[in-house]
Amino acid sequence: MQLSVEISKYPLADNYIAAISDFIERLNNYPSIHVITNTMSTQVFGEYDAVMQALSIEMKTTYERWGKSVFVCKFINGDLRPEA
Repeated sequence: MQLSVEISKYPLADNYIAAISDFIERLNNYPSIHVITNTMSTQVFGEYDAVMQALSIEMKTTYERWGKSVFVCKFINGDLRPEA
């Protein structure tokens, strides 16, 4: 099953841009998922298990590396990547 996720991350720290950039860069290292970033959010697309595994690992890494952060996510089944 394909999955589409929209994520907005809100680090509760002064150095919030570095914390957001670090999370996005780490997501981009997964060849099995497709990541699109804009000024409002990051969208992740791919096979359900691959997307969920990447998010689980990288959200945990964020908490360990940067401390408190809020993640606001929307999940929908299917590949809803915008057409180019």
